[in-house]
Amino acid sequence: MTDVGKDTDRVLPPGQRPADGFRVRHYGPVPRFRPATWRLTVNGATAVGRERQLTFDQILQLPRVRIRADLHCVTKWTVVDNLWEGVATRTLLDLVPPAADVTHVMAWAEYGYSATLRLEDFASPRALLATHHDGEPLTPEHGFPLRLVVPHLYAWKGPKWLRGVEYLTGLARGFWEERGYHAVGDPWREERYSYQE
Repeated sequence: MTDVGKDTDRVLPPGQRPADGFRVRHYGPVPRFRPATWRLTVNGATAVGRERQLTFDQILQLPRVRIRADLHCVTKWTVVDNLWEGVATRTLLDLVPPAADVTHVMAWAEYGYSATLRLEDFASPRALLATHHDGEPLTPEHGFPLRLVVPHLYAWKGPKWLRGVEYLTGLARGFWEERGYHAVGDPWREERYSYQE
């Protein structure tokens, strides 16, 4: 297993304050995991023009990484020093390459929830498909079985209960982006709202 960088800088992004524990925030109910039918779908503008589906067991067999990073919520709290474990997003990009003209990724979760990211953010060496947090499997409330984690962006860009990755050739807005949130979501630039774009 590979360990990828540690966030050693304790300076928080502007406007953020430390949280008192690993908070639970999400839209909608906690879904029930059904391993027999659960799949992660990768589709959209793939290099080969076809979608690929992976079972949870297949994901667990991919090379794993650990990343220590803070989690920044757009509502101005930060959970510091999380140890995430899972599959690097770059591994998924290598397994199912995007077409050459892909610029964005839509991360799809249960109940149709979605978040849009630039391809460069999704491909960050510190982004991963997390299965564990602080040495333990994710709990259902925190995204079990699979949660996208992109530490350099606000946490809404990393949906819990990830079910799909769609390659896009242009910007399309996800759930919160359609409701006035920023298309990029960089906490160091306080990119909270679409009027800042």
